[in-house]
Amino acid sequence: MDALEIARWQFGITTVYHFLMVPLTIGLGLVVAVMQTVWHRTGKEEYLRMTKFWGKLFLINFIMGVATGIVQEFQFGMAWSEYSRFVGDVFGAPLAMEALLAFFIESTFLGLWIFGWGRLPKRIHLATIWIVSVASILSAYFILVANSWMQHPVGTEMIDGRATMVDAWAVFTNNTALVTFPHTIFGGFAVAGGFLLGISWYHLHKRRSSGVDVVNASGNLIVGESVTLGRNRDKVDYKVWIKSLRIGAAIALVSFLGVAFSGHAQAQLMFEQQPMKMAAAEAACHDGTGFSILSIGNLRSEGATTCDDMVAVWELPGLLSFLAHNDFDTEIKGVNTLLPEYQEKYGTHLPDDPIYGERAGSEINYLPIMEVTYWGFRLMITLGGLSAVAAGVALWLTRKGTVPQSKWLSRLALFGMLAPFGANSAGWIFTEMGRQPFVVAPNPSFEGIDQVFMYTAAAVSPGVSGGEMLFSLITLTLVYAFLLVVEVVLLTRYIRGGIGSAMPELHDHPDDDSEDTDVLSFAY
Repeated sequence: MDALEIARWQFGITTVYHFLMVPLTIGLGLVVAVMQTVWHRTGKEEYLRMTKFWGKLFLINFIMGVATGIVQEFQFGMAWSEYSRFVGDVFGAPLAMEALLAFFIESTFLGLWIFGWGRLPKRIHLATIWIVSVASILSAYFILVANSWMQHPVGTEMIDGRATMVDAWAVFTNNTALVTFPHTIFGGFAVAGGFLLGISWYHLHKRRSSGVDVVNASGNLIVGESVTLGRNRDKVDYKVWIKSLRIGAAIALVSFLGVAFSGHAQAQLMFEQQPMKMAAAEAACHDGTGFSILSIGNLRSEGATTCDDMVAVWELPGLLSFLAHNDFDTEIKGVNTLLPEYQEKYGTHLPDDPIYGERAGSEINYLPIMEVTYWGFRLMITLGGLSAVAAGVALWLTRKGTVPQSKWLSRLALFGMLAPFGANSAGWIFTEMGRQPFVVAPNPSFEGIDQVFMYTAAAVSPGVSGGEMLFSLITLTLVYAFLLVVEVVLLTRYIRGGIGSAMPELHDHPDDDSEDTDVLSFAY
């Protein structure tokens, strides 16, 4: 019934769930905007269908992202009031700009895009989806500015126990934000690319298994159409899926390169700004240059791995040095070297202050949970690499115009959509949990103990009991689980329905001559 631990679990569960929607919104929004632009310029029917189908899935995801994201801001007041008091002067600017500028623009013009089909001039209607896409990316930047300040506080001074902004330009151009932003955006595009690839593979396989498309004895594809299934199973339908698949695979490959290079730059900053996080991520107990491919440790009675029982099974000499300094011989400080430095600089025990509650005066453990940082870092890289390999394989297998008629490959392509989602989530869990025991990590370039930082133990609301936190944890988890079911059901329904689910006018209704003029028909 520890209020702090329960509050951390609550914020972690809700944040990880919310972040499932964020990268897809960022990536898919721009993809839909480009598809509509191509349709506007060429007038080709397949790009109109692509715009409406992927736009429908974008809408479902966007709405769920809004519903789950609102809770995040309320938690600052409910569970983390001391944190909010400490960072409020800094967070006020980027969060206000995200809500009042980026999100309001995003939601307003998304409404115009939904209701504007056939009502707004085509150029103006096209502009609305581009504004939505740019606003979503801008929104991500403002959020990352706030988060990056927690990782590397700049542009502030401690005044009356609060972090007070003295240089807004330094906050908004924080070098941590400048490298985190492209890494996050490329991660969103990787999710969108895998999303297009998996769903398009499913529909191309469905066309082959139903006999609509066939491959002759010479290996050439014969594109067919089925009158009984309506016009949404015509030859234009085939163009939608094959183009979407190859576009998605290309996006996934390019995004992986972007993620890799931006991630390398971000890791180098982490070695400089949060060396303990990176040492824990590499299980680097001792100073050295080797990158751990596999390290094994024994669990203590408390259930956490320490450097007392860590054994490096397989490591690559010089690679860790390259990740940190772009050379192969500069030694990187390990946990055993860093721990005394942290203790000397920030103290060995929490201050004897009522704000820390029962933890006041307790010993500080500066080593993050190595199981989380070590495996989270590797899971992020592995899942991202697998997504890129899958995209390359997909481009090769579809070079003749369709997918193999293998059922297990089709299922693998669908399940493969989860890999970039997992990579994004693993990366964020590593980034946030690796910062512990700080909720606002100290800037190593500042001197003295009075610099800007905050222990997580001091951030929780003092008036909230463990029972209250447990109740809200259970309630919010159940609500989010329900929303997850709703989203999966909606996405599954419209994915299976194909183009016809987004464009009901493609279905043949010979007995119905009426024209659907419902302004919400596209949103439905």
